[in-house]
Formats: sequence, C-alpha cells, structure tokens
Amino acid sequence: MPFELGIASYTFREFTLEETIAMTQRTGIKKLCVKSMHMPLDATPEELRQRAGKVRNAGIDLYGGGVIYMKTPEEVEHAFTYAGITGMRVIVGVPEHGLLELCNKKVKQTGIKLAIHNHGPGDKHYPTPESAYELVKDMDPRMGLCVDIGHTLRIGKDPVEDTAKYLDRVHDIHLKDEDKAEESGKTCEIGRGVMDIPGFLQMLLDKKYSNVVSFEFEKDGKDPLAGLAESIGYVRGVLRMLTSS
Repeated sequence: MPFELGIASYTFREFTLEETIAMTQRTGIKKLCVKSMHMPLDATPEELRQRAGKVRNAGIDLYGGGVIYMKTPEEVEHAFTYAGITGMRVIVGVPEHGLLELCNKKVKQTGIKLAIHNHGPGDKHYPTPESAYELVKDMDPRMGLCVDIGHTLRIGKDPVEDTAKYLDRVHDIHLKDEDKAEESGKTCEIGRGVMDIPGFLQMLLDKKYSNVVSFEFEKDGKDPLAGLAESIGYVRGVLRMLTSS
C-alpha cells in the first residue's frame, strides 16, 4: 500500500501516555499523532523529549501532533518549536486566518508540514476541506490539510470526492465512521455507519496517497479499545480485499 495506518491519540484522551502507548501496541499500529493531554504544550523541552522518547522506544513513529489551536503569533511560534523538539513532521492545526502567512513562513523555515483540520458544522474557521484549501493553495505545498472525513460527511459533503479533489495538499487524514450523514451524526465503529469506507480507501489506493491515515475513534472515551480494534480490523480486511486482485 502507498500509505500507512496511524492513530490520533485523542482516541485515548482519558488515559495516560503510557496507557496510550500500550493500547497502540496492542493494535499493531506503528504511527501516532499525539494530542496535548499526552504531550502537554506547556511542558519543558526536557519533558517533551522524555515523552517523545517513550513513544519511539516503544517502536512507534511519533509522526505528528494535534489538533493544535493557534490564536496568536506566539502560539504559532510555540507550536513549531514544540513539534521541532519532539521530532514531529506534521502539525495538525487550526490557526486563525490572519496567522496563515506566519505559518507559511514557519513551514519554510522548519520543513514541518501544517495540516489544517476541518471541524464541520459550527466551525467558523475551517468547516470543510475546501475552506482550508482555498486559503493555502497558493502557499508552500507543505501548507495543507488534515481531512476529517466524519466532519466532512456531517456538513453534507462527500468525503471521497472532497479528499480526492484536494489530495495534493492532504498531509493527514482522520478516518472514522458516522451513524448518520447529518450534523447530529456521531462516531461509531467503522463498518457500522453510513460512511463509504471501501470507496474512500479505493480512492486513496487509486490516487496513490502516500501520507498517514489515522484512526480517530471518538466513541467510548473511557473504554475505546474494543471499538477501535473492530474498526482497525474492518479497515485492514477491506484493504486486503482491495489489494488482493
């Protein structure tokens, strides 16, 4: 396959970093995008290096961090410093529109990609992948998107079409299923909802998408492992079927 599977650590938001590492290992997934409860934004550089070391010593690639909100120039500077200290290659972020030029400058300085996350209905900054793409399309190509296909579906867009349309700027994907294609839709085990997961994965294969596809399982925050494992098993089964011919 041209891409690898990962996990967004928000899935394990009720657990410690050590528990998150252990559960990630149990799934057999080797890539992790960490949220701030597992690697605090206000931690000292030494604390960040220690935490990043725990992830990598467990055989897991700490490829990214987020979602990180950036409302001031200082927060932009801090986000890129944070990513640099921990060795992250991608920031999944939500910068204020007025800070995009500064983000573009930091991307060029550091080589760290910025993947803007869409949050669907109610998000005034980046409700859809298109809303982010239109703002960064003329910037450095490392200024791109983290397409959350659940939020894309909930706002009435087609996740397959939208992701394919902007794929040249998609640096990360949050993979999930929804129980209905409406604003009130909720995350469910992949394969039990209304998302066209086989069609989405086939598109990624056809287009030779080569970045990470991360599971973000938001259901059952206090006991996510069973639903996450079911979701991973479903996706692996579909991928095996799609790549066996």
